This record gives sequence, structure tokens and C-alpha cells, in this order.
Amino acid sequence: MALNYIWLAFFIVAFAVALFRSIFMGDLDVWSQIMSASFSSAGTAFEISLGLAGILSLWLGLMKVGERAGVINFFGRLISPLFSRLFPGVPKGHPAMGSIFMNVSANMLGLDNAATPLGLKAMQELQTLNKEKDTATDAMIMFLILNASGLCFIPISIMMYRAQAGAANPTDIFLPILLATFISTFVGIVALCLKQRIRLTDPVLLSWLAGMGAFIALVVWFFSGMEGAQVERWSGFIANALLFCVIIAFLGAGLFRRVNVYETFIEGAKDGFKTAVTIIPYLVAILVAIGMFRASGAMDMITGWTTRFVAALGCDTQWVEALPTALMKPLSGSGSRGMMVDLMAAHGPDAFVSRVSAAIQGSTDTMFYVLAVYFGSIGVKKTRYAVPYALLADVAGSVAGVFAAYVFFG
Repeated sequence: MALNYIWLAFFIVAFAVALFRSIFMGDLDVWSQIMSASFSSAGTAFEISLGLAGILSLWLGLMKVGERAGVINFFGRLISPLFSRLFPGVPKGHPAMGSIFMNVSANMLGLDNAATPLGLKAMQELQTLNKEKDTATDAMIMFLILNASGLCFIPISIMMYRAQAGAANPTDIFLPILLATFISTFVGIVALCLKQRIRLTDPVLLSWLAGMGAFIALVVWFFSGMEGAQVERWSGFIANALLFCVIIAFLGAGLFRRVNVYETFIEGAKDGFKTAVTIIPYLVAILVAIGMFRASGAMDMITGWTTRFVAALGCDTQWVEALPTALMKPLSGSGSRGMMVDLMAAHGPDAFVSRVSAAIQGSTDTMFYVLAVYFGSIGVKKTRYAVPYALLADVAGSVAGVFAAYVFFG
């Protein structure tokens, strides 16, 4: 129900702002801008789904091979000690565990195109355990938060945008993003554990969380001693080499287990195409609402009010220009990226506000996109408390991104 109210709120606010602008400001063009945004957003939703069809077919085909060869079950057993605590409703050894591990790993490496189909596969596996098919389970919500918080060790795309914009050191944002995304994920996990009454004092859970913190510290130490070009080169190498090794491992395991690799791949790829078609209406619904909200000028009004409020408190307002990136991030990945790129074009990639925007962009994933695609792919309509907890992780990531930017660049 929460998503239903939020979706309607976008239209209502867009209408109210457009009405205000046309009556009190004489801006009659706002209505055509809103309608143009609705058409373009609907087209964008279809293009995204069409683009996902090929990627989904590839990765769900590979996942089917890995499932038949027993690789997915192996990964499931590997992370069973942690995930059995975070997902107590999922039986040990269930295929969902392996799919969740693969999805989280792809997200950590910044491999968005690979993470989405792996995540959709995980949601499909979790749906097999769901007694109320239109209602999200606790396990689904925990998985959604892990995706929405966007834990990413190697933010390749953001470093690429900074390099294209002419940044002196495109990778200097690496450490702030790593800290921000870790805080976002940590806050999301802890909050959900409290909500779902998962015991945080469990020794296994505590050791895993401590281990994640230690690993983050190790990664920071490893990359902090490198030059910018080296960071970009090594991070890209690690991410892509691991991904290719996963593909080879799946195919190799299939051959070893005497699986008909080609036919199994085709079987999984067909599921990928069906999934891509299934999510089209959900993407159209959410992206059109967001596009109209942005075109109405509501986002600009919020930014203006925030700037005046922060200035009245006597606080530094340098970061406020990056606020649209934070507000747009849970709504639209392309929208928030566009705002980040616009800031870099207007102020330069090495300006403080540009770095703040990049830190916010890398701190979390696009929450409403993830929610619409993942829940839409399995027909879940009742999202329960998923939205507020995903927003909590998103806000934590954005605040941490601003704080990290002040620590490193302020």
C-alpha cells in the first residue's frame, strides 16, 4: 500500500505545483513540459526493459546452467552461516541462497548489468517459499534492502563519468563512496534485524558484520596507496576478471556434471525474456510518475527551500546544490546520474559540490526502480514495510556521502 500512496503523491504534487506556476507565475508551458515528460518517461521505461531482455536472457541462462551443475547450491552453502541469520525463513541449502550471494557479489563489484538478472532470479526463488503470492515476505524485504542500500566496493561507472568530465584524479571519490555505501548497508541491515526481531548479538552475525568492516578497512588501505590511474585500472581488472571467471566456472561445472549446457542455457534465457516483458508495466508506472514530478518543478522548489533553511541555521550550504542528486537517487538512476553530470559540467568535476554529488550517487542504489522491477517481476503488490526501511538506508547513505565528502575534500 505504501507504494500506491507514494505513486499517487507524485501525480498530486506535480499537478499542484504546475497549477501554482501557471496561475501565480504565468508559466503556461509547464503543462506541455509535464506531458512531454510523461511520454518520454514511458518510452524510457520500455527501452530499459528492452535493453534488459538481452542481459536477462544471458545471465538467467547462465544461472540455469549453474543451478543444474550444483554451483548455485555450493554458493548457498558457502554463505549459509550469515544468510541463515538474515533470512531465517529460507531453508538451508535452498537455491535462493546461492542466487542472493551471486547478486550481492555482483553489486559489490559495481556490475549493475549482471546484478539485476541475478537479483530477479533470487526473487523468483524466494517466491517459491511465499504462501501469499501478492505479499512481500520478510526475506524478500531483507533482500530488497541489501540491493537498495547498494553496497559497492568498486564504483566503476562513477569513476568513468569523472574521467570523461576531465577530473584531475577521477578515482579520488573511491574512498568516500566506499564508506558511504557501507554505512548505508549497515544501517539497513541493523534496522531490519530490529524490525524482524533477528538477534543482533548472535556470534555468527556479529563476526560477519565485523569481518565486513575489516574488509572495508583493508580495501581502503590497499587502494589508498595507489595513484589514481592505478586505482581505476586495478578496480576494473578485478571486477571484470571475477565476472568472467564466474561465467567460466558455471560452464565448466556444467561440462563436468555432464549437463547439456547449450539446451539448459536456452531454457534459462527464455525465462529472462519473459521476465523482461513482465516488468514493463511496473517500470512505466513508476518512471512516468517520477518524470512528471521532476518536470513540474517540484524538485527545484524543494532544493530552494532547503538552501534557505540551511543558510538560516548558519550551516555551510556548499553541499545543498547536490541535494537534487540525493532526492532523485531513490526515484531515478538516470535522473540522479544526469544531475551529477550537470553539476560536473557547471562547476567542474573537481569542485566540492561535484564530489559531494558523486559520493551521494555511489552511496545507494535506485530504490524505487529496484522495488518496481524486483517485486513486479514476481507479481508482489503488497510491499508491507519495504519502502520506509529502504528509504532509511537511502537517507543514511546520502548523509554519509555528504559527511565523507567533507572529511576527504572539505
